[in-house]
Amino acid sequence: MDIKQIQELVKLINKTNIGEITIEEEGVKITVKQKKEPVQHIVAGGGYAAPAPAPAPAAAAPAAPVAAKPAEPKADNLITIKSPMIGTFYRQPGPGKPILVNVGDEVSPGKVVCIIEAMKLFNEIESEVKGKIVKVLVDDASPVEYDQPLFLVDPS
Repeated sequence: MDIKQIQELVKLINKTNIGEITIEEEGVKITVKQKKEPVQHIVAGGGYAAPAPAPAPAAAAPAAPVAAKPAEPKADNLITIKSPMIGTFYRQPGPGKPILVNVGDEVSPGKVVCIIEAMKLFNEIESEVKGKIVKVLVDDASPVEYDQPLFLVDPS
């Protein structure tokens, strides 16, 4: 079963009232469980297969500059962009390339905000909301879980 089939299976489960499904194919067993609370869907762009370079050491990746913290926006109006899959979170499309979004950047539906590597496929994760990134919740090259919050966006 390839990543596209798994993504379609997750989408199907999210659209139905099925609580859990298990599929076994060629010795591989996959179980997908639906969460009880509402889930915000994030569009996962068509994965592109690219040679997977070894992740650069943390010191080589430019970290976001630490500046005086601006006043925290009120959390009640923030929208969370969540991971649509399990994998490794990357803020850059490749080593030495610019970071896709930083705190303070404006995003709109369809803008790629990060890359999640899953099963040697690099999936572009697109925003479904319009607003300004106020917080990045995951470190670069960190593992992420399905439905894990990645970014906070202020829609105002």
